[in-house]
Amino acid sequence: MIGLWVALAAVMVPLSGKLSSVTTDRAVDTLPASAESTKVAVLEDSLPGGEDNTFVFVYHRAGGMTDADRATVERHYDTLTKRYPPKAAAGEDDEGPSTRLSTDGKAMMFTLDVSTTYGGPEAIVGPLRVAAKDRPAGLQLDVTGPAAVDGDMDAVFDGIDLQVFLTTVVVVTVLLILTYRSPVLWFIPLVVVGAAALTAMATVYLLVKGFGIVVNDQNSALLTILVFGVGTDYALLLIARYRETLHHHENVRVAMVHALRGAAPAIVASAATVVAGLLCLLAADLNSTSGLGPIGAAGILCALVAMLTLFPAVLVVLGRRIFWPAIPRFSTAVEKKPGLWGRLGTTISRRRWVATLGSFGILGVLAVGLAGNTGALRVQDQFLSAPESVTGFTVLRQHFPELGGQPMTVFTRPAYQERVLDIVKGTHGVAVAIPGQTSGGWADISVFPTDAPDTVAEYDTIKRVRTAVHAVSGAEAIVGGPSAENLDTEVTTSRDEKLVIPLVLAVVLIVLGLLLRAIVAPLVLMATVIVSFAAAFGGSVFIFDTILGFKGIDYSVPLLAFLFLVALGVDYNIFLASRAREETVRLGTSEGMLKALSATGGVITSAGLVLAATFAVLTTLPLVMLIEVGFLVAFGVLLDALLVRSVLVPALTLLIGRRIWWPGRLSRPTAEPPNGPQPLADEEELALQR
Repeated sequence: MIGLWVALAAVMVPLSGKLSSVTTDRAVDTLPASAESTKVAVLEDSLPGGEDNTFVFVYHRAGGMTDADRATVERHYDTLTKRYPPKAAAGEDDEGPSTRLSTDGKAMMFTLDVSTTYGGPEAIVGPLRVAAKDRPAGLQLDVTGPAAVDGDMDAVFDGIDLQVFLTTVVVVTVLLILTYRSPVLWFIPLVVVGAAALTAMATVYLLVKGFGIVVNDQNSALLTILVFGVGTDYALLLIARYRETLHHHENVRVAMVHALRGAAPAIVASAATVVAGLLCLLAADLNSTSGLGPIGAAGILCALVAMLTLFPAVLVVLGRRIFWPAIPRFSTAVEKKPGLWGRLGTTISRRRWVATLGSFGILGVLAVGLAGNTGALRVQDQFLSAPESVTGFTVLRQHFPELGGQPMTVFTRPAYQERVLDIVKGTHGVAVAIPGQTSGGWADISVFPTDAPDTVAEYDTIKRVRTAVHAVSGAEAIVGGPSAENLDTEVTTSRDEKLVIPLVLAVVLIVLGLLLRAIVAPLVLMATVIVSFAAAFGGSVFIFDTILGFKGIDYSVPLLAFLFLVALGVDYNIFLASRAREETVRLGTSEGMLKALSATGGVITSAGLVLAATFAVLTTLPLVMLIEVGFLVAFGVLLDALLVRSVLVPALTLLIGRRIWWPGRLSRPTAEPPNGPQPLADEEELALQR
């Protein structure tokens, strides 16, 4: 087995390094082909010169622009337009000169459209800023505009995969050392998970090349987090079961076989639940969201295969000494102490209603946070520290309030350009509309809204412009641009949420039903996970709004957080419920649940801490969206592992009793042991015989 993995690594490791070469964050790749802004972007790309990157140069001086300042602005404009010639030689039009002076006389600005043939925004924005450095002392310049924002965003993502990978490795290493308190044991799961992560990256690269799946930088980072998080969880569960069986079996190979037979079904069921939930994303229209489905599923499957093949093989080869200094010794009589989780189970059993109502009370208080600021986060508010492109928008609105929004692009048939232009100019919320070039059977119009970028008011203006131009029969007019792309993304995501969330719930519920062979238990477990998600979301919104001062929730966060918290949150319930069902066969429902809590409490809590810590790695990155996803999922996992799975689920099971397994045979009175728990010489052997 180890030899097979070495051979696999020789093929996969070189491919894993190529994943970054196929990632894309362009809106035209992210949005569905049916989106109007996508059609505009595709049309722009097909015309001579390709799609444009729009930059806005805003010069300002507190005491007012001097003659030298104005001459400098004109010189910069002439130099840059010669270096990056526009598509149409229409430097001036009926709207005025190419450079514009603010009414307060304190600022000047001009717009520069640079063809994508010169490179992407990140490659262009730096040279543009350098080219405009030659200016009088005290004259400030902000290079902003949609392309500058994209360039600064791309700069944030530079090297993010390596940063996430290294930070995750460090976090998981520290947690494994603290968990096992062994100088060597921690290294084995780390190496195996690393092998799974590299294999997953290579697999995703092959999926992209073979099926055209869209992978953006966000999904690439989430892939690493997922593999390390769930892979380490599986390792913790298997090692815990292996340590148990080593006390009952002298031969390490036999002990591993028993450990796999005991732990593998729950691990496989857990992986199947997460994979099924992720694949539900294929129903989404947003390409980046639907792409995350097979990407995440590939990561989970690679982690599962590695942990059920390579990891056991390495542990068996290394033998018992890998646990040094706390080496588990073979003994026919193993003393079992109640432990913390056994005592917690006893307390819950005595105060079932208190535990249930108290848990719901805590979750309810946290869920109140949903009444906070859950509005959409603007692109300009994504940065922890505002770059030049973002501060430039503020300056632009301060001195040119009539040009506060990002430019829209309207395409129409040439014969209708004048008519469409007049209609657009008369639309409420439009500051300026400028006719552009005619090429390839299309004419374009640049439209500047009056409202700030990515605000409700600007989106309303885009909707009004679309409605107005669509009414012109024969014009075939379409409206796009950066803000229109963001609007279409938000609308598509909202539509995806309504489709994907119920689908995820249905699929996960079916998997739970098949695993537990019951109806009531899956419904109870799903209800607790949904309540836990609401509490995690509410508590996170309060933190984001009140403490961190974020200006909203990124449009992608609710769906991603729901998917991860439902799929991963159910994991811990699967580990607990599957063990409880196993113990119920011989102990009865109440004693079976308490036994399961005592046996799995420590390892599941450790697994929850590891998974939460891996997602918390995202909070170290300088992007609000990733911080929100990382914090929300980490908080939700901790809430689920420490409260829902440890207190609420056991308390509900004890209250419901054997009816929790309805309609299965365990729900019938005859399935309960008549005289309480029966002592066994070897519990593991009896379980295997069953």
